[in-house]
Amino acid sequence: MEDQMDEGEKDGEADRKTSNNVPSCSSRDEDSLEACSLGSGRGVRYCLAASKQMVGIFLCVWVRADLMQQVTSIKVSCVGRGIMGYMGNKGSISISMTLCHTTFCFVCTHLTSGEKDGDEARRNLDVMEILRRTRFPPSHRLSGSAAVSPATILGHDKILWLGDLNYRLVAGCGDADELLHKNDWQALLEKDQLHIEQRAGRVFTGWQEGRICFPPTYKYLHNADRYAVKPAKFGDKRRTPAWCDRILWRGKGMKQMWYTRGELRFSDHRPVYSLFSVQLDNCEDKEAAAVARDKDPKHNFYNRARRSGPTTTTSMANGSSGNSSSSASCGRVQAEELLETRMKSCLSSSRFRPIHPSPC
Repeated sequence: MEDQMDEGEKDGEADRKTSNNVPSCSSRDEDSLEACSLGSGRGVRYCLAASKQMVGIFLCVWVRADLMQQVTSIKVSCVGRGIMGYMGNKGSISISMTLCHTTFCFVCTHLTSGEKDGDEARRNLDVMEILRRTRFPPSHRLSGSAAVSPATILGHDKILWLGDLNYRLVAGCGDADELLHKNDWQALLEKDQLHIEQRAGRVFTGWQEGRICFPPTYKYLHNADRYAVKPAKFGDKRRTPAWCDRILWRGKGMKQMWYTRGELRFSDHRPVYSLFSVQLDNCEDKEAAAVARDKDPKHNFYNRARRSGPTTTTSMANGSSGNSSSSASCGRVQAEELLETRMKSCLSSSRFRPIHPSPC
């Protein structure tokens, strides 16, 4: 039950455990070192900042080793949305962290399944409840240190929401088979529930998703490349293919470089991948704003600093505190090395064949 009811005080316990025991890529942990360097031809190492599992939902965040010292305020919060609206077979895991005064939140979800009329409203409710019930415990900080990390998902500077969102094609999509045969993804996406619900303002208002130029990710026959359009045996349900697996984002200074899917066959879903280039806020400006906010009850300076936005820079952020220019600007942090590491690892397997997005 601990993994199924991981809210409130349980979140605080997970937070303290994660924050105080952040794994480091040290010589005493050979397995972690190998995992951090796996697939990187340039020898770039990554450290596991935080991980959490709730029944079938799992989320982990890896950080480049030279940036690990700049990662603070790591917190975890889980929300169950399964049986009775609280069990962990459906729901979310959220990880909050701060990198160089820029707050990040990673949300992995498994929303309500089903393709009957009205099921999309249940998924919308899941999203609203996850946003409402996710809470990160307050940080215990010294006076004059960085600003308090956000308590909610929407309070973060940069947010990534991913997982099996389970949105299907609208009921009665009789021409789905023909469109699938033609590989006409754009015509099928006109019937995508998530797009329809977003445009209507019923869910994920203000969130972005990259253009989808790959086939539906669900539902496939076991260990095959064929959709489970027709029941394989008596009692099986017919499933209309759909883009159940999605990656959305929210926040300024985030640029999606690509959005595609892989061909792992161990599930009736196909995984999706995305690469982002993320611009960090100016460290000195944000710290000065936080200090001024503490001194000024009207928060005037802080509000002006927030309106001024992030500082544009082309330098790469690194963990060197001795370089004043790098600590002042912090630069852009690109996830390219990490995704290259993971993708090269998958590509080395003969069973992985990524579908590259076609022009659309």
